[in-house]
Amino acid sequence: MNLNILPGKSFPIGATVFKYPEGVNFSIYSKNATAIELLLFDEPHAAKPEQVILLDPKQHKTHHYWHIFIGGIRAGQIYAYRVYGPFEPEKGHRFDGSKVLLDPYSQVVVGQKKYSREAATGYGDNCAYALKGVVVDPTTYDWEDDQPLNIPYASTVIYEMHVGGFTRNPNSGVAPEKRGTFAGLVEKIPYLKELGITAVELLPVQQFDEQDVREPLTNYWGYSPIAFFAPHHSYSSRQDIFGQIDEFRDLVKALHKAGIEIILDVVFNHTAEGNENGPTVSFRGLENSAYYILEPDNPTYYSNYSGCGNTFNTNNPFVHRLIVDCLCYWVREMHVDGFRFDLASVMSRSMSGHPLEDPPVLWAIESDPVLAGTKIIAEAWDAAGLYQVGSFIGDRFAEWNGPYRDDLRQFVKGEPQIVNKLAARIMGSPDIYPQADREPNHSINFITCHDGFTMNDLVSYNQKHNEANWEDNRDGANDNYSWNCGCEGATDDPKIGVLRLRQIKNFFTILFFSQGTPMMLMGDEVRRSQLGNNNGYCQNNQLSWFDWSQVEKQADLLRFVRGMISFTQKLEIMRVDKVLATVGAGTPESSLAINEEEIDPWEVPNISWHGVHLAIPDWWKDSHSLALSLKHPESGEYFHIILNAYWKPLMFELPRLKIGESWYLIVNTAFPSPQDFNDLDTATRVIGIKYQVEARATVVLMAAKVADRI
Repeated sequence: MNLNILPGKSFPIGATVFKYPEGVNFSIYSKNATAIELLLFDEPHAAKPEQVILLDPKQHKTHHYWHIFIGGIRAGQIYAYRVYGPFEPEKGHRFDGSKVLLDPYSQVVVGQKKYSREAATGYGDNCAYALKGVVVDPTTYDWEDDQPLNIPYASTVIYEMHVGGFTRNPNSGVAPEKRGTFAGLVEKIPYLKELGITAVELLPVQQFDEQDVREPLTNYWGYSPIAFFAPHHSYSSRQDIFGQIDEFRDLVKALHKAGIEIILDVVFNHTAEGNENGPTVSFRGLENSAYYILEPDNPTYYSNYSGCGNTFNTNNPFVHRLIVDCLCYWVREMHVDGFRFDLASVMSRSMSGHPLEDPPVLWAIESDPVLAGTKIIAEAWDAAGLYQVGSFIGDRFAEWNGPYRDDLRQFVKGEPQIVNKLAARIMGSPDIYPQADREPNHSINFITCHDGFTMNDLVSYNQKHNEANWEDNRDGANDNYSWNCGCEGATDDPKIGVLRLRQIKNFFTILFFSQGTPMMLMGDEVRRSQLGNNNGYCQNNQLSWFDWSQVEKQADLLRFVRGMISFTQKLEIMRVDKVLATVGAGTPESSLAINEEEIDPWEVPNISWHGVHLAIPDWWKDSHSLALSLKHPESGEYFHIILNAYWKPLMFELPRLKIGESWYLIVNTAFPSPQDFNDLDTATRVIGIKYQVEARATVVLMAAKVADRI
């Protein structure tokens, strides 16, 4: 190579293509390194670099940033680093010049075919088996007219999904070379559009270490990050060096054209480098004491608030900058619409691991103008007991509502002493989120997610069955609030089969008629099963993949879910941006929504509570039923919803209507398809002042003028 080497600049961080003069500026952070080498490679799996360039700290270091400008190279150049310095674990330093390190700002990562986690661990040179970065020029991609969708939470339905698992099954109908890729997902966008969801929340697609798991299993979920700026290579069907980044951008464009937002599940709480026995891939070898929280009494060891061996030191100023730079990159250059922060409470811990009242990195995310239009969603807890649901910082963060999941599961299962909590969950959890100006749609309501049972398994198993994970069934949650309906696992008993389907429809009905933003798990709409495995993080096989044969087999349930989404998405009562006013008697104390004065129920959107008798809800501990009325004065919408988790049928009184109006049956989960769900124009009229609701069933009635139906 004929290279023109200049001192370069400390900014921008990473590898940046410059037009004038033509070349690439490299900048990387390391406070305590004594020397750094920039390695330039000719091809992704080269065993040795073509060029090794030593950075002189007198010319190529400003503050703690090492930098250099290389004229004569351009986008597509493959590179990595060696970083030298003290190896003093007892002081927090783990520099090792024998390890080739990946730039934390790498936007494309190559070398995966020969990558060895084992070679990055322990002693010895790993150059032939190391991951490498690629210089990217983001300005060359044609975004056409792509723009953010900016769908409000009140109009959002989230579909949590795994990019690989969605189309990897041979029965997906996707060509073999596209199965399990961004391109494969593009082919299934019509399915998502017909389902009615408005956002996909992708399990991690940032470059992760598939080898970070016990052999011969592979890391499937992706919660083992290596490079936060780079799309994961295995999700690309293309073989060219920019394939993974361009294919991801193609996916974003295609989703936006279909009116679907894309939310990334990001993992800033730990990395794949693990604890003191883990590999040196990037951060550990660059500046271990900055990137990780270390035990204050003995920095040889890593503080483990993530449950994954180490904890990313998010409130260190330099790490803080990396995180914000990363998020802004995915929004500005990759056009994503939002982020879900895995174990987000880790990000509220100080550099010594203590909870902070005002964590700088979270406030920076909250206030950054580039991120102002994005959805930011917190999993507001960590693996060390810090639980912040209802108290996470700021005005913008939405939260995964863990109590919503647990309380709905318990009610539908038939647990006692849960009706009070159920009422609060349906109202957007004002007991958890009492702030007067907080929108209830900032509560992300879910019953299942990637972590735990699928919806089908929730009604099919009493116990987890994780033997396939090779951890003697010790992994995964033990408390699932599940009920197998009378038989563990698959059964040919028709009565159990009917009950399980009814329970699934009960869950979906409550979910979509609750205030808050609904989120559903990939495949629940067609009863995807993991055979009782509630921790499929290492199951990259048909146990975790979407089984497309179920679309036909479970057509009735799929029709029900599509109908529920379409119906509720059109309702004004489900778009109200504040907690519904409570009218009438019998408000649950847990809802914290008691009105000081009675109001006209047709003045404001409101909710009222009932039991088998009108205005007399049963809040006692042994209650298993609840009814509620929803009214919206402007749209004229008026619903009466009856939830019977009791094991016997119950007769419920119905609210009286104005002359000329009647109740119409929208949902009865005890009915077979297609009677289980109907739009108003096909719904049957309910005659009488009472309605019998079958055991463990949910009913939704809608008021309408009889004349409008004739």
